[in-house]
Amino acid sequence: MAEHRTMQRTALLDAARSLLSEGGTEALTFPALAERTGLARSSVYEYFRSRAAVVEELCAVDFPVWAAEVEAAMASADTAEGKVEAYVRRQLELVGDRRHRAVVAISASELDDRAREKIRAAHGGLIAMIVEALGELGHQQPRLAAMLLQGVVDAAVRRIELGAAEDPATVADAAVAMALRGVRG
Repeated sequence: MAEHRTMQRTALLDAARSLLSEGGTEALTFPALAERTGLARSSVYEYFRSRAAVVEELCAVDFPVWAAEVEAAMASADTAEGKVEAYVRRQLELVGDRRHRAVVAISASELDDRAREKIRAAHGGLIAMIVEALGELGHQQPRLAAMLLQGVVDAAVRRIELGAAEDPATVADAAVAMALRGVRG
């Protein structure tokens, strides 16, 4: 029975990722989740009390995987500048990943305070990864620099998500150049 519930919950989360990727937060409804998974709508409520609860679970499951990928890319770099570049590039490479598209859609949605706090905490962990490298570069306020650096990444993500005229690689190169020039100062 527990295994069946775990499989159903996993199927619901996978359906939620797909719905968010395809249609944004408006597409994430319990009737749509039920249709995608073949469950009765009332059954969806047995797993999640609200849309915000689905969002919280997606963040709890997907964000650590995404952060681990960024951390692994940074670990393979030999220099502080290389770590900054890896931090920016890996996040931008993940833009096309369904998990990332779901997280972006989630962050644009109306969430309750609890869900919003979980997202903030997850982003805080991502920002914390780069603080040491910024300190190594001699930045006087590495935590502030890390938050501003993440702003550059977030702007580049939005540019790529919008399907801007520039190629994603061009956006990534510009973001890396801006980040490296900015964090040296």
